[in-house]
Amino acid sequence: MAFYGPAELLAVNCHWIGQTLIGVHADVHADRMADDDFRQKFPWFVDHWGGNPGFSCVIAYDGADVVGFAYGAPGAEGREWWREHLDPAPEKGRTFHFSELMVRERWRKTGAAERLHRALMDARNEELAVLLVDVTHPKVEALYESWGYRRVGKDQPFPDSPVYAVMLVALPLA
Repeated sequence: MAFYGPAELLAVNCHWIGQTLIGVHADVHADRMADDDFRQKFPWFVDHWGGNPGFSCVIAYDGADVVGFAYGAPGAEGREWWREHLDPAPEKGRTFHFSELMVRERWRKTGAAERLHRALMDARNEELAVLLVDVTHPKVEALYESWGYRRVGKDQPFPDSPVYAVMLVALPLA
């Protein structure tokens, strides 16, 4: 499996990256896309995150096949996803917002998710990383806990989005 991370992607056309991410998302969620309005908004999220200063993405390949991806961007000071859940705020608060981790079915349970996560996080210089996990997916939340994240609260960022567990980890990862 080859991993292409932040440095390698700088030379690649961002439109191509977006189309790759959208294609993997459509493949992973094919059975739920037609009747899930929130999942249908994924192209908007790719554009939103991809236009964010500091956007970082890692894409894994098995030969010519895309295995999966992980991406996010630094959070704006004062708007971190953990902000309303922690009082007092952490002393070191520069935060990377880890937005997406997606692995195609064929490569699940192979360690690809952890390798994508690690490749993305190892390139970060923030002190914290935060992510959101749908609360109806306890196995996914447990996976992130096994990687060092802890739940600090819950949030529903959009009226049509799921309720998410807000999870936080110190960087660099242990």
